[in-house]
Amino acid sequence: MSNALKPGNTAQQGADMAPVQLGIGLNAVIVSVKDKVPFVLTVPQKVPNELAGLPSGPFDPRVHRTFELGLRAFVEEQTALHIGHVEQLYTFGDRGRYSLAKAGEPHMVSVGYLALTRQTPGSEKLLARQGARWRPWYDFFPWEDWRGGQPKMLEAIIHPSMDAFSKTPDEDARTYQELSRRDRYQLAFGVGSLKWDEERVLDRYELLYGSGLMYEALRDKQPTALERGTLPDLGEGLAHDHRRILATALSRLRAKLKYRPVVFELMPPEFTLTDLQQTVEAISGRHLHKQNFRRLVETGQLVEPTGRTSTYTGGRPAALYRFRRDILKDRLAPGLRVSLL
Repeated sequence: MSNALKPGNTAQQGADMAPVQLGIGLNAVIVSVKDKVPFVLTVPQKVPNELAGLPSGPFDPRVHRTFELGLRAFVEEQTALHIGHVEQLYTFGDRGRYSLAKAGEPHMVSVGYLALTRQTPGSEKLLARQGARWRPWYDFFPWEDWRGGQPKMLEAIIHPSMDAFSKTPDEDARTYQELSRRDRYQLAFGVGSLKWDEERVLDRYELLYGSGLMYEALRDKQPTALERGTLPDLGEGLAHDHRRILATALSRLRAKLKYRPVVFELMPPEFTLTDLQQTVEAISGRHLHKQNFRRLVETGQLVEPTGRTSTYTGGRPAALYRFRRDILKDRLAPGLRVSLL
């Protein structure tokens, strides 16, 4: 029997199958930080009873000259917000990523983008008219916030469940360069002698979804979730695969803090060094060594004093600083490679 006629030959199966229709979606993860809380902007979905999701819409080349222009149009339409710098995250195309898709509808491939902005006075009322809301991102990933110590849900729920799941047969090891499910669990969650790596947000979400602990896994009728039946409270879900897209954005942002001065996109024109440190802590989910942080900021020449002080805390006046934007012209400006507690 020739190879082309063997049962299970994917090339032959592909030739016999009807072409799959594809659609291109655009999703925006819009991040801000206010009062030591990191936020992400969410919007209601048009589908009845669907959870809120990220600002998004279908790309139409007849209307949008580029993906980015299309994205900006959807964000403005759905939130009334004008975003500044955006960067492309990743392309999401897994089968089943739109759980409510009907038979015959195009398979949606989504291009995700990350945007950083600041909340301005009065903006909440403007957003509310569109049904948009700033939501604390730790509402969706409560196990990621270590500023008050290790979250209790890790020891109480996640580790026992993941430990059991990591010992079950693993058909996906080849996808992960021969790393076993046990290895991936230990790396992602810092088990044993390994340390918690704040950048592995997406790895942790993927494992929690695969183990059936996420709302989205039950909604998508994943066998591991159906076997559990009742799910623990591990944060709020989002529409479609938007929580996965958000996890990708958080991983990228936490990593990028260390090699590019992106944090200043979240800061007002003038700020104290305490404000700056608390913003970095909000994003990383970890506390920082105060003196090391200040030394790094000053030696990196990322900021300069304004000559003014702030007394808004009611305590001792604190010096105000601003970002030295000229540094972007001189060289590849560094990020904040700070030590985490």
